[in-house]
Amino acid sequence: MIRTYCCISILVVLNVLSVPGLADMRVLTLLEGENFWGGCVTDGRTVPFGAADFERDLYGDTRGNQAQPLLISDRGRYVWCEEPFKFTFEDGTLKVESRDGDIKTGKPGDTLRETFQYVSRAFFPSNGQIPDELLFVKPQYNTWIELIYDQREDRIRKYAKDILGNGFPAGVLMIDDNWQEDYGVWEFHPGRFSNPKDMMNTLHGQGFKVMLWICPYFSPDCETFRLQRKKGYFLKDQRGGTYIRSWWNGYSASLDLTNPEAVRYFQERLTYLVEEYGVDGFKLDAGDASAYHDQNIKAVQDISPNAFSELWARLGLPFTLNEYRACWKLAGQPLAQRLRDKGHNWQDLHQLIPDALALGLMGYAYICPDMIGGGEYSFFYGDPNKPLDQELIVRSAQCSALMPMMQFSVAPWRVLSKENMALCRDMALLHERMGAEILSLARASARSGEPMVRALEYGYPHQGYAGIKDQFLLGESILVAPVLEKGARSREVVFPEGIWQGDDGSRVTGPCTKEIAAPPDRLPWYRLVK
Repeated sequence: MIRTYCCISILVVLNVLSVPGLADMRVLTLLEGENFWGGCVTDGRTVPFGAADFERDLYGDTRGNQAQPLLISDRGRYVWCEEPFKFTFEDGTLKVESRDGDIKTGKPGDTLRETFQYVSRAFFPSNGQIPDELLFVKPQYNTWIELIYDQREDRIRKYAKDILGNGFPAGVLMIDDNWQEDYGVWEFHPGRFSNPKDMMNTLHGQGFKVMLWICPYFSPDCETFRLQRKKGYFLKDQRGGTYIRSWWNGYSASLDLTNPEAVRYFQERLTYLVEEYGVDGFKLDAGDASAYHDQNIKAVQDISPNAFSELWARLGLPFTLNEYRACWKLAGQPLAQRLRDKGHNWQDLHQLIPDALALGLMGYAYICPDMIGGGEYSFFYGDPNKPLDQELIVRSAQCSALMPMMQFSVAPWRVLSKENMALCRDMALLHERMGAEILSLARASARSGEPMVRALEYGYPHQGYAGIKDQFLLGESILVAPVLEKGARSREVVFPEGIWQGDDGSRVTGPCTKEIAAPPDRLPWYRLVK
């Protein structure tokens, strides 16, 4: 119980606890100027909470990205629950309601950082491990935007060859959706892959590690479905039949993640792909809590929709090369967390930094922003005659270059001028040059649990930085301020206390706010030297 409750707040808590359907409830009176972070990553553009009314129910809805049953404030307070909760900011109060779990609150410090350090140790301590090192030290390349559902051996080989031929460094190569003949069939499509083992060997020889896209769904017309249905490996409906779910790729059966035998079978199939073809890891997609928010679902164990998302994330823990877009809890674990697909527009580019900051403050340290230029494929193929925004792709590459990870998908050499392609390549090479330092920060985060990407308020508390969401700190000493406005050739940068050495050789003494030049070929970033 937080010491700053007023008597009225305590009475409200006690009265609401008796309401049927609620396991616990808390009402906190906000302190003057208090700001909160947490909940859903996609609310990064909305946080900090406190000044305006806001409501979010985490039960069964994590907004297509990562989430945590956590709220933390820059005045040292926290809210935590092992189960999803609903929270409401209104009229100077924070109300938190849980239908299943006990709500914990406390004030372990006076700053955002002190509070985060406490909740990290108490509720999601790091296990000391990180995802595969290559994710941090080299760029990543995903075949999605280039190939969509036409994942073919010849096109994948060409994509890899073009990466190297255009001077981009080899890194992780992700083969995306539709490499299988059917979902749940653990072989490469024989009509599109003539020699997948040789393809994998070639890619390895070129310096790539290779991931495959997977999901928890099974096509209901394939032999695998018929065999595993007899074993009871799929979710059922209330009548006892196999539950068939509508999702973005059609209608499929869904693995019952509460059935240990089904999970064991699934992991054995992943291990088979590793051993048979040399696959290095997996992009585990479609683990959204919303997929299980259906009263018609019947599983071996009765759990919340969010817990299904958590179990899906646990499936990837045996594989150090992994990636998730949707996750519940499991902060502190060695899982690479990518921000959800963004559109090819400047509005969505503005979301990358706020969402990355929110992700870090929830304990998900190993951040990958979305694919450079946007990962929502309809923006690239809705009108084949509409040219892409080359400036947007360049600025997106700059925004990603000094994140813990950066991921290309649309091919810069295909869609950009030679000059703009070279600017994207420069960012890939910058990330490679900084790779050893980024990896060192990842290892430090694995020890401390602290974010790699940090808000200014985290590093410099109570100096008016809570609302800054268009620049970030990488670790303690690197300040990154990408250009996020179309046509901009300069931007305003807030410099905290210290002497900051710029990428352009300039030095700035903070604290101050300064307009700095940022032509198309510049990513403004600064290192704290004193």
